[in-house]
Amino acid sequence: MQLTINLHGTTALILGRADATRRAVRRYTTQGATVCTATTPGDANATMLDGVALVVPVDDGQPGWVPILTMCQRLEILVAPEPAATPGGRVTLVGGGPGPTDLLSVRAVAALRDADVVLYGCLGPQDLGLLAPGARMVDVGKLPGHHKIAQADIEELLVAGALAGESEVRLKGGNPYVFGRGGEEVAACAKAGVPVSVVPGLSSAIALPAAAGIPVNHRGVSHMFTVVSGHAPLTDSELDHLAGLGGTIVLLMGIGTLPHLAAGLRRAGMRIDMPVAVVERGHRAGQRTTRSSLGSIERAAAACSNPAVVIIGAVVSVNSPDELEQFESLATMAVNS
Repeated sequence: MQLTINLHGTTALILGRADATRRAVRRYTTQGATVCTATTPGDANATMLDGVALVVPVDDGQPGWVPILTMCQRLEILVAPEPAATPGGRVTLVGGGPGPTDLLSVRAVAALRDADVVLYGCLGPQDLGLLAPGARMVDVGKLPGHHKIAQADIEELLVAGALAGESEVRLKGGNPYVFGRGGEEVAACAKAGVPVSVVPGLSSAIALPAAAGIPVNHRGVSHMFTVVSGHAPLTDSELDHLAGLGGTIVLLMGIGTLPHLAAGLRRAGMRIDMPVAVVERGHRAGQRTTRSSLGSIERAAAACSNPAVVIIGAVVSVNSPDELEQFESLATMAVNS
C-alpha cells in the first residue's frame, strides 16, 4: 500500500514474520513512523495498540491475526494491509528506460518497491526515494571515461548482497541488455548460484528518436535499423559494412566519436546529404534536437553533449519541420506536466 500521509510522530504496528515484513518496516521507518512489530499472532495483544495510529498486517501466511484486527476496528485504528516482501537473496536487473518514472513498466516499479538495495546509475530514473522507499542506495553511475565503481566491483556488490539475503536491484538506464552489460551481471550471479532475473526497459535507441518524432523504421523509407555503441571508434571494415547496410543507424552515447563515424561513413560512400539528427536529453526537461546532414554534422553538433543519440538515415526527414516542431512542443509539455 502506498501511503501519502505524513507519518512523523506516529507509531505503526507491523504484523508478520520478519522476512515477510522487512519491506514494510523499512518503508514506514523511512517515512518517519516509530515502528513496532509482532512476528506471530501470539505476540499481538491489546496493550500493543496503545498509542498506535496505524496497523500493517502483512500477508505472511500465518493464521490467527483476526482478533487483533478486530480490536483495531473497534478502536478505529487505521489498518493498511500489504503483501509479504519477496524472499531476499536475489538480484533483479531493471531497465529504467529514458528516465521519466511514468515510462517504467509495472514490473520495474514492483521490483524497486521490494528492493533492499538499489545500485543505480546516471541515466535511469532519479526520484528513487519514492520508487524504492527505505532501500539503501548505491551510486555506481558511469559516464564516458569516468566510472565511479569498476564493473567487476559492481558484480561483486550484487552477489555479496544477495548471498547475505538481500533483494538487490541493479537499475540501469534504457534496457539492461542494450549496451548495459546486463549479460555480464547475469553471468556473475549465475556463477555464484544467485537467483537473477531481468526486467526489460525502453531502450534509448528507440525511445529518444521517438521523443523527437523520428521513427527508426518507416514504410517505403527504412526497413531496418542498426544500433551502434559510441564508446569506441569503429574500424574501417566496420564502417564499410555499416555504410553498405542501408536503413537507419542509431548511435548511442556517441557525441565523442561522432566526427570519426561521420567521416568514416563518407569515406565508405554514404552520400553527404544524408539527414542526421542528434537528440539530447530525450523525454527529459531540456530536450533538444539538432538536425543537419552527414556532410556538416560535426559542425552542427559541436555544442551537443551526452546523454544523446545520433540518428543517421532518411527517416530523419520523414516528417516536415512544422510537424516536428509541433510534435516536440507537445512532448515538452508532457515532460513538464
